[in-house]
Amino acid sequence: MSSLPVHTAAIEKQLMAKLQPTYLQVIDESADHAGHTGANAEGFGTHFRVRIASPAFAGMTRVAKHRLVYDAVQNFIDQGLHALAIDIVE
Repeated sequence: MSSLPVHTAAIEKQLMAKLQPTYLQVIDESADHAGHTGANAEGFGTHFRVRIASPAFAGMTRVAKHRLVYDAVQNFIDQGLHALAIDIVE
């Protein structure tokens, strides 16, 4: 696994392309996790919160919605994204 810092804009772009959200907010919370497992020396790019609404979620359970978001950003997890908090917005 590569340990490249992940950027908010890259996550936003990918989620927009894959899930066509009607609402999307990606917040880098890495600085709040300094010294925690998965944090890096740069202080960004490891811990994110995603707030998202998408028609792709129609009829899905909460777990299935979260799985869809995780699947959409799997390549970032492979690059060093350590933690992803997901808030589904109705």
